[in-house]
Amino acid sequence: MEFALSEPVKIDILFLLQHDFADGPGAPYYCPECAQINGVLHYYPKLRHWLEVRYVDFPRPRADIIALIGEANQSCPVLVLAGRAPANVQGVKIGEHKGRQFVSGATDIGNYLSQVHNLARPH
Repeated sequence: MEFALSEPVKIDILFLLQHDFADGPGAPYYCPECAQINGVLHYYPKLRHWLEVRYVDFPRPRADIIALIGEANQSCPVLVLAGRAPANVQGVKIGEHKGRQFVSGATDIGNYLSQVHNLARPH
């Protein structure tokens, strides 16, 4: 499946899974890591001024993410950076796909946001 790259990212984009998704029979699910980052957004609502938050469906492929950072990097949560990560960010794994940087996983996203936006850090 081929996905075309979208226009340049102008603001960091945070992709989270929709809650109450189906994955087989039984009760619906939510993603614990996405819920953790939703909690950070609740603690620090000012982040919504600095991030575009997009909720995506559970089934793959997740075209919006693939278009930006490739099929191998479509897990959630993921923060797609508008530009280069600041040089002073430490202890955070920064991924890269075709020159575009991103941060995956709740712990690294939380640490990145705390350093870049001067927030409390995850414990």
